[in-house]
Amino acid sequence: MNAPIRNSIQHSAAAVSIITEKEINQADAVILTPVLNKIPGVFMQQGALNTSRITIRGIGARTQYGTAKIKAYFEGIPLSNAEGETALEDIDLEVLGGVEIIKGPNSTSFGAGLGGVINLRAKQLDSGASFAKTATTFGSFGLTKQIVSAGYSDSQSGIFANYSNLQQDGYRDNSDYNRQSLNLFGKQKLSEKSTLSFFGIATRLKAYIPSSISETAFKTKPESAAATWLAAQGFESYDKLLAGIGLEHQFSKKWSADLSLFSNFRDAYEPRPFDILEEKNSMLGFRAKVNYKASLFYLPNTISLGTEFMTENYAFSLFRNLYQSSPGQGSIQGDQFSEMEQKRGYWNGFIQMETKLSDKLNLESGLAFNTTNYSQQDVFLSGENPKEKYTFGSVWSPRLALSYTIGEAKNVYVSFSKGFSVPTVAETLTPDGKLNTNLQSEKGVNYEIGFKANFLDKKLYTELIFYSAQIKDLLVARRVAEDQYVGINAGESSHKGLEFLLNYKFRPHSNIQLNPYFSATINRFEFKDFVDNDTDYSGKLLPAVPDTQFNFGFDVVSDTGFNFNASYRLTGKMYLDDANSKETSGYQLLDVKAGYGFFILKNVKMEINLGIQNALNEKYAASVLPNAVGFGTAPARYYYPGNPVNYYGGFSVVYAFK
Repeated sequence: MNAPIRNSIQHSAAAVSIITEKEINQADAVILTPVLNKIPGVFMQQGALNTSRITIRGIGARTQYGTAKIKAYFEGIPLSNAEGETALEDIDLEVLGGVEIIKGPNSTSFGAGLGGVINLRAKQLDSGASFAKTATTFGSFGLTKQIVSAGYSDSQSGIFANYSNLQQDGYRDNSDYNRQSLNLFGKQKLSEKSTLSFFGIATRLKAYIPSSISETAFKTKPESAAATWLAAQGFESYDKLLAGIGLEHQFSKKWSADLSLFSNFRDAYEPRPFDILEEKNSMLGFRAKVNYKASLFYLPNTISLGTEFMTENYAFSLFRNLYQSSPGQGSIQGDQFSEMEQKRGYWNGFIQMETKLSDKLNLESGLAFNTTNYSQQDVFLSGENPKEKYTFGSVWSPRLALSYTIGEAKNVYVSFSKGFSVPTVAETLTPDGKLNTNLQSEKGVNYEIGFKANFLDKKLYTELIFYSAQIKDLLVARRVAEDQYVGINAGESSHKGLEFLLNYKFRPHSNIQLNPYFSATINRFEFKDFVDNDTDYSGKLLPAVPDTQFNFGFDVVSDTGFNFNASYRLTGKMYLDDANSKETSGYQLLDVKAGYGFFILKNVKMEINLGIQNALNEKYAASVLPNAVGFGTAPARYYYPGNPVNYYGGFSVVYAFK
C-alpha cells in the first residue's frame, strides 16, 4: 500500500493518494483495478478488460457505461475527452511509474471536477541507466501478454519505448480480447533552464462484448453472454493515437512555466445487436501554467496561473445490423440510417496560491473558471440542416483550505471546494436527436477535514478523513430504448463518508522488510431531493457503489530477491436501482503473488512470478449496470460476473547496459 507520504503530500490540505511503481508491479500486469481498489474512497468496477467504471466518493456511480465526472491525465496530458469521459484501459501498466489520485473537487488546476483527478506518471529512468527488457505472462482463460521494452538515459536525455501484445479468451462467452500498443516517451534537456518532453501512445484494439446478464443467468450460468450480443458476435475495435509535447522552463528563481500541446485521434467500429456504430474522433488541446515564488506581505507564497483548452471533432454513423437474417454469421452491416457531426469545446482557466502563514500554518486557495460548448449537425437527412449550438455558460469553482502542523510529521487540515461536471453529449440529446438546451451542469460543494501523521520514526503512517459533498442539479440518465438514454436534472444528492489508512513499514529481520497495511471506506451516499417520472426517490441510497470497503494486506521483500504480497478486500452490498428494490451481496476477494529475482549474468537479471486472483473462488458481480431495464419479456440485465479463481505466472529478462 502507500509508503509514508513525502512532506509535500502530507502537508497538502487535500485527500491525495500515491501509488508507486512497486505497488503497480504487485498486480497481474494486466489491469489497474486491484491497485486502485486499495485506495480509500476509490472504487473501480471491471466488467471486462475493455469495460470499466471508476467512481471516487460515489461520484459517477450512476454512469451507465464507462467513467465520467473524473478527470485523468498522463504526464499532464488529458486522457479525458472534451465532454469528460475517461478510459484508462488503453494504458499499459508497463509504462507507468506511479499514480496520484486527488479526491473530490480539490484540484483547481485540473478543472475542479466533482469526483477528482487521476494523474498517471510515466516510468522514470535513473540517470545513466540503460536497459532492454522482455517479459511474458500466461494465465487462466487464455491470457497471454508479451512485452518488449528498452530505455536509455544520461545526464541530458532519456527515452523509453515499449511494445505490448495482450490477449485473452475470457471467462465468459463472446469475450475474446486483443490489444496491441506501442508507447514512446522521453525528455531532452535543452539547456540548464529548459527541458523538452514528449510521448506517444498508439493502440489497436479488438474486444468482443459479452455485455451484462440477468440475475438468473448470473446465478446459474455466469460464464454466459447476453443472448443478443452472442448472436450478433458483438465487439468493439479501434485504432487510437494519443500524443503530446511539453516544455518546462525556469526563467529565474522566482519564475517558471510549463507548456504542452496534445492531440488524440480515434477511429472505431462497433457492431451491436441494435445497430452498427462507426465513430471518428480528433482532439487538439493546449495547456499552460506559469509559476511564481515570492513573498506576499512578508509571507512565503507560490502562485500558479494557467489555462487548459481543447477542441474535439466527433462524427458517428449508424447502420442496421442484419445478424438475425443469417444466424451463426455474426453481425452483418446493412443500410445506413443516421450520421451526425459534433464539435465540442472546453476551456478552463485557473489561479491557485499556497501561502505559508506561519511555521505551522499553510493556506491553500484557488479559483477555476470553465466554459464548455457543443454543436451538432445532422448530415444524413436531406435538405438544409443548420447546426444546433449550446453552451453551459460559465462555471466558477473556488477552493480554500488550511493545513496546520500539530507535531513532528503530524498535520490536520480543513478545506472547502466547489466543483462541477458537464453532461455528455449523449445526455444532452432528446429522443429525436436534438440538443436539450434546458440541461444544466451538476454542481457540488465539498467540505473536508483530515488528519495525516507519521509515527514510530516515520515507520507508521496513518490518515483519517471525513468529508461531505452536496450535489445539486443531479444528472440522471433515463433509459428510453436499448441503447438510448435521456439526461435530466432531477434533484440533489448527499455524499458523506470516512476514509482511513494505516501503513506500517519495518524490518523484522536484517534481510527482510515487511509492510502490512489496512484501509477502510465507510460512506452514505443518498438522494436528498430526487423525483423522476413522478416517483420520489428522496432518502434512497445511490446505486452501483458499495457502502463499505475494507482492505487488508502485506508485502514481504527479501534481500535475497524473494518477494510476496497478499491483498484481502471486503466490499459491501450495492443497490442496483434508484428505488433500492434490488441489491447485490457483499463479497470478499483474496489475491496473492510471489516472485523471485536473480542475476543470470553480471548484467542480466531474470524474475519469475506466480499469482492467484480470487483465491477463495468468490462468486460476485465485478460490475453492475445501474437501473437496467428489461425490454419485452426479457428480464433486466444488471450483472457483469467476476472471474472465478484464476492463476497467472510469468518471467522477465532485463539486460542492463554499462
